[in-house]
Amino acid sequence: MLKVYYDLMSQPSRAVFLFLKINKIPYESCPVALRKGEHFTESFAKINPFQKVPVIDDGGFKLPESVAILRYLARSRNVGDHWYPQDLKRQAAVDEYLEWQHLNIRFNCAMYFQVKFLQPSITGIAPKPERVADFLKRMETSLDQVEKIWLQNGAKKYLTGDEISIADILGACEIEQPKMAGYDVRQNRPNLAAWMDRVRNDLSPYYDEAHDVVNKVAKRFGGNPPLQSKM
Repeated sequence: MLKVYYDLMSQPSRAVFLFLKINKIPYESCPVALRKGEHFTESFAKINPFQKVPVIDDGGFKLPESVAILRYLARSRNVGDHWYPQDLKRQAAVDEYLEWQHLNIRFNCAMYFQVKFLQPSITGIAPKPERVADFLKRMETSLDQVEKIWLQNGAKKYLTGDEISIADILGACEIEQPKMAGYDVRQNRPNLAAWMDRVRNDLSPYYDEAHDVVNKVAKRFGGNPPLQSKM
C-alpha cells in the first residue's frame, strides 16, 4: 500500500492529497503535524532526511518533493493523460510551469505568508513593514504573470492548455496560501479568479476539504497574526 506523509497546512501536501483523492488512488494516510515539529523527529528523518513533507513510500521506494511525486504517480497509476501528458510537447508545457513556479508563485506566495503571518505568529514580533511590502510586490508580480501570461488574459482555461493538469493543482494550492495572511489574490484578476473556480470545481469535493484549515485560519484571524508574548 502506498504510504503518504503529509500535512494539509503544507501547499505541496495539499496538491498531492488532491491528486490522490480525485484519481481515487488508494493510499495509507500518514499525517505529520508540522506545528508540533514532527518532521524534525529522528524517526521522520529516516523517511525523509530533508525533514519536509510531502513524502511517499511506494513499497519501500521513498520519494520526497511534490513535483517528483506527482510525476511519478501520473506515470505509475492509471490516471487520465491530461494530468501529465505523454505527448512530448504537451508534457513540456506542463514542465515549463513546474520549473517556473519554484522561484515565482511558490516562493513569493509562501514568503509573503511567512513574513506577514507565520513568523510573527511564532515569534510574537510584529513584521517589519518594509519586508512585507517587498514580498507583497514580488508576489503581486507573479500573480499578475499568471493572470496575463500563463492564462493569456483569459484565452486559456488552464495554466498549460485546455485541460487541467498537475500544474493547475500545484499552482492553485500555492495561490491559496496568502489568504491566511489576509490577501485576496482574486481582486482585480478576473482571469485568475475564473481559473481558480474551474480548478475548485474540477477537484470538488476534495478541494474544500484540502483547504479547510486554510479557510479556518483566514476566517479566524483575518490576516492578522496573533502577537501574544513568547516569553
